[in-house]
Amino acid sequence: MPRGPSTRSVHAGLPPAVQGAPFLPGPVLASAYHLAGDDVHTIPGYLREGNPTWAAYEQALGDLEGGDVVVFSSGMAAASAVLLTLEPGEILVAPSDGYFGVRRLAEGHLAPRGVDVRLVPNEQAAMEAAAPGATLILAESPSNPGLEMIDVPRLRAAAPAATLVIDNTVATPLGLRPLELGATMTMASATKALSGHSDLLMGYVATNDRAWRERMLGWRALTGAIPGPVETWLAHRSLATLGLRVERQEANAAALADLLRSRPDVQDVRWPGVGAVVCFTLADAAAAERFFAGSAMIMQATSFGGVHSSGERRARWGTDAIAGGFIRFSVGIEDADDLLAEVATALDAAA
Repeated sequence: MPRGPSTRSVHAGLPPAVQGAPFLPGPVLASAYHLAGDDVHTIPGYLREGNPTWAAYEQALGDLEGGDVVVFSSGMAAASAVLLTLEPGEILVAPSDGYFGVRRLAEGHLAPRGVDVRLVPNEQAAMEAAAPGATLILAESPSNPGLEMIDVPRLRAAAPAATLVIDNTVATPLGLRPLELGATMTMASATKALSGHSDLLMGYVATNDRAWRERMLGWRALTGAIPGPVETWLAHRSLATLGLRVERQEANAAALADLLRSRPDVQDVRWPGVGAVVCFTLADAAAAERFFAGSAMIMQATSFGGVHSSGERRARWGTDAIAGGFIRFSVGIEDADDLLAEVATALDAAA
């Protein structure tokens, strides 16, 4: 019988029970390991090559994603490991309205090296139109910040020979399992909902393709894009509450979206039914600033997925083609009545 999301999150990556041992072993703090003799290529001898704490977290994420996982020091480290494998003359299709760090990497580093970079809207029709002939396709589902969903099997069918990578940061593997839908790889920032407490950076790549896994392992060791053992252990510990947090956040997000849609002073409410991010637009930038000034509980932050509700006027960065009053709101785990009352008060202040 399939196990539910909380059961899978709680037990993911735990070793078999041992008398007197902790459920989750503590972090292994070592830069080097005892390594005698000539058989030095089958076991790690140095931290860049491997760590038992990484292995446990990778097993946990692999249980949730349905593939083999390689963890990195951040989501951008994971994205770089995937995208910087492209060679001159190869073709990348990626979102023009997705995460700005990926766009900067594509335009600032890949295009000058001779990679054919095709940035298109993270929408089904646009992605499918650009897909034929692509070497690697990167799509977000939902996208950040537009929250557009992608039909992964349809995109795979549009380019059967391409390496298809789905950014699963917003949905998490509890909301979407791209590898089961035809993706070559899943890529995500575990900094967000997976860790959930806004206190560490982490990224990963999941795949069922052995060659890609070996490339990711080699890239991580060569570049040193490694997470610290303590941060990795904290991320694994936090994973146990993922099912509970996502359940509360999505229930709060649904209620918040309903409230926002009932307000005549709120436009373009976006919530795709998965994840903790709700986006909406107020009259202008000044109204958005008044919204945040009108709340003592909603913090302004440029990340999302944490237990505390937060948000930002996204246009302040100048990286997205969005309205000045566009707000990306990260829904926390507060009691729904308190959250809705706080948002209503802030909206009144913004009017």
